Amino acid sequence: MIEKDSLQRFLFDTTQIRGEIIRLNAAYKAIKDRHPYPLFVQQFLGQALAASALLSATIKFTGRLTLQIQSDGPISLLVVQSDNEFHLRGLAKWNNEKKIENDFSNAFGEGQLAITIAPLEGERYQGIVALNGNNLANSIETYFHQSEQLPTCLCLFADEEAAGGIFLQAMPADTIEGRYQLWEHLLHLTRTLTTNELFKLPNQVILKRLFHEEDVLLFDAEPVAFRCDCSIEKMESALLIFGEQEVNDILNINKLVTVTCEFCHHHYDFDKVDVARIFAHGATIKNSSEAN
Repeated sequence: MIEKDSLQRFLFDTTQIRGEIIRLNAAYKAIKDRHPYPLFVQQFLGQALAASALLSATIKFTGRLTLQIQSDGPISLLVVQSDNEFHLRGLAKWNNEKKIENDFSNAFGEGQLAITIAPLEGERYQGIVALNGNNLANSIETYFHQSEQLPTCLCLFADEEAAGGIFLQAMPADTIEGRYQLWEHLLHLTRTLTTNELFKLPNQVILKRLFHEEDVLLFDAEPVAFRCDCSIEKMESALLIFGEQEVNDILNINKLVTVTCEFCHHHYDFDKVDVARIFAHGATIKNSSEAN
């Protein structure tokens, strides 16, 4: 049985090398269908969603991981988020006047990749690297090489119906020499995975085909789902940032002020009574970190 909307961890027995495999179906559809994305934008968004979940699975924390690309290319912004329970959301912004091709370099041009870890408790951490290579996976591998100094392999896939990927990472060991040959061997095998295999075969079959000479421990699959944590409290906070005069100027023209969540496209309406209360007493948001 093919595991849909799930992430599954695996480990090479007796080694310091771990991995994860993810497949997104309904979660990917729910996110991409909220905006009229061109096909190639959908696919880059799907790859980024898979990557964010794979990365969040490597970090033991309660909070959110954000992967963001800003560039001067046709796709100017791509933001995806995954929390520790693999609740995903994401969006992309693109220029309709620029031709978007199914090529990473042409789609994004010059830009940077930022990975932000925001735990509910503790300090926020952000790492930034320049976009590198011919795909998103190459840029993320560069990030791990520069910031974590951990050998990392990432393969990402997306089409109109599904998105997914496989992640491999060598953890610190006693001697680099002792793991190098095995790592290079597994790296080569991982990169032979195809889109058709990932989307059509169960994870156990995929891992057996890729690493048939190795003892692989496959752990239980964990569910992955689309979930946006926008709320009326956060939209009230957004109005406060916008300013009382500007909001009242809108109300002088329209009966309602509408604030739309960019991630899920849900609309929040506020009338004059709502606005008066918000600016008199402040939004009912519990703390400023929730507005991020």
